Amino acid sequence: MAEKQTVLVTGASGFIAKHCIKKLLDEGYHVRASLRTPSRADEVRAAVDPDGAAADRLSFVTLDLGSDKGWDEAMQGCAFVQHVASPFPPVEPENEDELIVPAREGALRALHAAAKAGVKRVVLTSSVAAIAYGRTAQEEAAEQDRVFSEADWSNPEGPISAYAKSKTLAERAAWDFIDSDEAGAMELAVINPGGVLGPLLDKQFSTSGQIISRLLGGQVPACPRLNWSLIDVRDVADAHFEAMVRPDAAGKRFVLVADNAWMLDVSKALARAGFKTPVRQLPDFVLRLLAHFDKTMKMIVPGLGKQTRFDNTRLREGLGITPRSVDDMAIAMAQTMRDYGAV
Repeated sequence: MAEKQTVLVTGASGFIAKHCIKKLLDEGYHVRASLRTPSRADEVRAAVDPDGAAADRLSFVTLDLGSDKGWDEAMQGCAFVQHVASPFPPVEPENEDELIVPAREGALRALHAAAKAGVKRVVLTSSVAAIAYGRTAQEEAAEQDRVFSEADWSNPEGPISAYAKSKTLAERAAWDFIDSDEAGAMELAVINPGGVLGPLLDKQFSTSGQIISRLLGGQVPACPRLNWSLIDVRDVADAHFEAMVRPDAAGKRFVLVADNAWMLDVSKALARAGFKTPVRQLPDFVLRLLAHFDKTMKMIVPGLGKQTRFDNTRLREGLGITPRSVDDMAIAMAQTMRDYGAV
């Protein structure tokens, strides 16, 4: 069998990136995984290759989204890049540039270095945050039944969170770069996931995973009227892989959403699976009160009662992926959080 190619995966210590690395190793590829903190290499290796079967195909490099150091060397010999690294804090930062600058400049660093090294295709991890946000209250009211697709973009000049703005500006910059002469023949595909749940590979989990950890940890006595567009991390890893290898995925964005779910529905699914989670609705005024004392709660107040829908046709037909159900991803995350002692 022909030797499989090498793929650089950035942000290797992250929840999504670990699953992407595991998928690539399972498919026989060589993976060069980037870390900002090199001492975390053993942690990542234990999560993605616990039995050591792929030890000779997994190596590590040190890269920082805010520094040029090491990018050119990291790209050498790579056929593909999965650029997953991007900051996603659980609370709104004091200054939006704390997110915007590393997201945008990091994406451009990866693309510049990849083009210089002759990389065939870059798969960039963006978000639905780059698709459906920044609308005024009047626009949202007028578009209650709107279904968003890859043709839509968030408005960075509108009322938008720092995270959504960072993902929008970073992805815009990536598409602008790929249209430039410097990109040459290099291709770009972009993955736009919703909230990412699903099984843990170690104690680390996504920012979205706080939905599950708070339910399991008893921090939420009842469920606020919050609705999310959700996807399983295993489907996200599969989508990165398919977007990398399918010829017709080049030049496209891919919305990754399995379904929408209210927090109460997620909590009830966990309760049915035997977890002690709330099965009552929390009145809106209570959440608004809690937001005065909890920055994470404050961040989610604007989403109370709102539902944003996405079209996942391109995920199903363009990448050939039938996404797992919300119940599956929530229960898998809860079980592994317990298994790894993450809650």
